[in-house]
Amino acid sequence: MITIRRSVEADFPAIIETLKEFAIFQKTPPEKVTNTAALMKEEQQYVTCFVAVDEDGEIAGLASCFFAYYTWTGKSLYLDDLYVKEKFRQQGIGKRLLDKIFEFAKAENCKKIHWMVSNWNTNAIDFYIKCGASLYKEEFVCYVEEDGIANYINKIGG
Repeated sequence: MITIRRSVEADFPAIIETLKEFAIFQKTPPEKVTNTAALMKEEQQYVTCFVAVDEDGEIAGLASCFFAYYTWTGKSLYLDDLYVKEKFRQQGIGKRLLDKIFEFAKAENCKKIHWMVSNWNTNAIDFYIKCGASLYKEEFVCYVEEDGIANYINKIGG
């Protein structure tokens, strides 16, 4: 029996390990996950994560999100990660986690839910389309990590 619930501080170490597994699934080195349980504890006011937990307490999957404000639409929810461990797949856990995200967004009066999906992950793309998602292929993901922020600030003399 799988239970979906909001994560608690005691889940943070298992969440980090699950995220490292997700990184490998995403064809990314797990060392790209630089977050730690200690940092999550320190910054827990920003942590919004729902976990799927089996009867033994093992995290089977997770969905993490945060609030965003899009100037075109207003308050929104950004789904950062949705992942189900391989041995728990094909049990409807991903759908239940996504259901929880939608329920949370509605309860919080969000105008939109936004997320990304890897273009090679056809299973996820098909799943999201069946759930009513629109895909925009015209945009690129842009990001600058911590070192890049510092380098940029140094360039502009800040």
